[in-house]
Amino acid sequence: MRHQHQQQQEGSLYFHGSSKMSHLYRRIFRLDIRWSVILNKVSFFKEIFRFIWERFLACSIGKPAVRYRRLSRRKNSPMEDLEDPIIMVGGNHGGYESDSDLVTLKISLLGDCHIGKTSFMIKYVGDEQENTSLEMAGLNLMDKTLSFGGARIAFSIWDVGGDKRSKDQVPLACKDAVAILFMFDLTSRCTLNNVLEWYMQARKWNKTAIPILIGTKFDDFVRLPPDLQWTIVTQARAYAKVMKATLFFSSATHNINVNKIFKFIMARLFNLPWSLQPNLNLGEPIIDLY
Repeated sequence: MRHQHQQQQEGSLYFHGSSKMSHLYRRIFRLDIRWSVILNKVSFFKEIFRFIWERFLACSIGKPAVRYRRLSRRKNSPMEDLEDPIIMVGGNHGGYESDSDLVTLKISLLGDCHIGKTSFMIKYVGDEQENTSLEMAGLNLMDKTLSFGGARIAFSIWDVGGDKRSKDQVPLACKDAVAILFMFDLTSRCTLNNVLEWYMQARKWNKTAIPILIGTKFDDFVRLPPDLQWTIVTQARAYAKVMKATLFFSSATHNINVNKIFKFIMARLFNLPWSLQPNLNLGEPIIDLY
């Protein structure tokens, strides 16, 4: 009897133990199902977010790339006409009803903070357009449209902020750009040293854009000791050679080489007969052609 009672107790313990295990398995099974549902929902929302983000990028970047047609070389359309805008940001297409004659050229500006990128851009598009620019996180966008060679040329200029957070905008800014302006402060050698890093980041996303190396604040640069000027000129020319870029020294304050840089981009893109003379004289705004 004792033996039988002991067997019954063991059977009862086994039954209760099995019951607890079964209950535990059911809880684990239900948790697995809930977790699977959560993962599926997360995956679903990730797909929705990625789709929305891709649509946003497509809209931000603009129309698909178009083949540029050769512009007219009429005598009454010299390269100097590029300095006369017919429309700025926020305009109404200058009375044109169609965009069939509009050629959009995306230009990216990269470089450290406080080197004069925004001042350079405002000098080109016009001071009155500063309040009509489109600002995004880490980006400042401005447009300038010109009439030339029987077509309208719309420069879409993307200025990337120079802080670490703004570097996340480099892919968006560089995608589909026809030219990338790598900028540094002529009075700050550390900003020149960082140019190669900006260059390598940009080339990950755009390997075909025309590279241009631009030293800003030339009006302050000429006040530096001649030996320091020579050191900076030598280093900048060496960097330009590595980047296969044309080098310009510029000043937004005195409008030195600002318009000339955009005319150079136009001439290079459309193979226009415009002769740009190099200038390697110390104490003058350098132009070193590649």
